[in-house]
Amino acid sequence: MGKGCAKRHRNVLRDNIQGITKPTIRRLASRGGIKRISGLIYEETHGVLKVFLENIVRDTIIYTEHARRKTVTVMDVVYALERQGHTLHGFGG
Repeated sequence: MGKGCAKRHRNVLRDNIQGITKPTIRRLASRGGIKRISGLIYEETHGVLKVFLENIVRDTIIYTEHARRKTVTVMDVVYALERQGHTLHGFGG
């Protein structure tokens, strides 16, 4: 059911890391106990966050494809984070 229809064109996602705005970075920093932020931090944070997310998404896709699924599950993400050394508690497994 639904497997034989034509695929729709998908929007190509580019530069979505800019969606993490200055106020968002400021909120994350204040949660970490930082009071003042240098202006250069924002670009550096974008770069670090992009690399981190690329690694997590790559490992998550590996787990999903290995299980021969097309849907990414929460446990795929939890296992990918655990593989990177960031254990996440409270999501099963």
